[in-house]
Amino acid sequence: MDEDMKEYGLTILKGVGESKVIWMFSIIGEIEGHESAQQQTKTTQYEHVLPLLTKAENQEEVEGILFLINTVGGDVSCGLAMADFIASLSKPTIALVIGDSHSIGLPLSVAADQTVIAPSATVIIHPVRMNGPILGAPQTYEYFQLIQERITGFISSHTGVSQQKIQEWMVKPGILSRDLGTIFVGQEAVDAGLFQRVGGIKDALEQLKRIIGSLIQKEVVILTRTVDAQTVLQQPVESIQNWQLMILA
Repeated sequence: MDEDMKEYGLTILKGVGESKVIWMFSIIGEIEGHESAQQQTKTTQYEHVLPLLTKAENQEEVEGILFLINTVGGDVSCGLAMADFIASLSKPTIALVIGDSHSIGLPLSVAADQTVIAPSATVIIHPVRMNGPILGAPQTYEYFQLIQERITGFISSHTGVSQQKIQEWMVKPGILSRDLGTIFVGQEAVDAGLFQRVGGIKDALEQLKRIIGSLIQKEVVILTRTVDAQTVLQQPVESIQNWQLMILA
């Protein structure tokens, strides 16, 4: 685990329950995909993140996961794969955006159960771009449109903002000097419906622990009712009705 902390930015925090922990993942720099980025570029590699998330999902002592996000975007396919993976976790999750959450970083952020953005953090939504030569054919445009629909569909399903509105933000001119798109800063992202609250690490951890505590409380209630039900079965028939009233209460 020490190697994971050093190599992949994984930090283990004390959890809510006894002998329980919270994992904190750092998603920073560029989202590296099927091709390696330049050596001087800081990256998050999805082939490292996915096995670690699988490990967290399978460990009972892990109560929840905090994602610390500061990314300029990157590979769309691998970024969406990570986002889908995060959304499928059964553990409570929360994403804290500090610095930037650009491009494919937005789906990664909203994939968590809860979202927090720092007051000065920025979110940039822009059209899909591709490096290298491309064919000037209608099929190329259709392929770009398909990729954008995958992105806008994911964001919409996890925020409630309509795909049409997100698409409008993507192609809006005049805000970015050398590109189309829209930039949101802190509270603006919350007002737009993309994030749930403005805050920092304290707010994110408190919210995650609040969710974990609520789940623990529900488990205690279910366990108590199960014990009561077992006790009912051991009682004389004439007293069962009173036990039923107690359980329902």
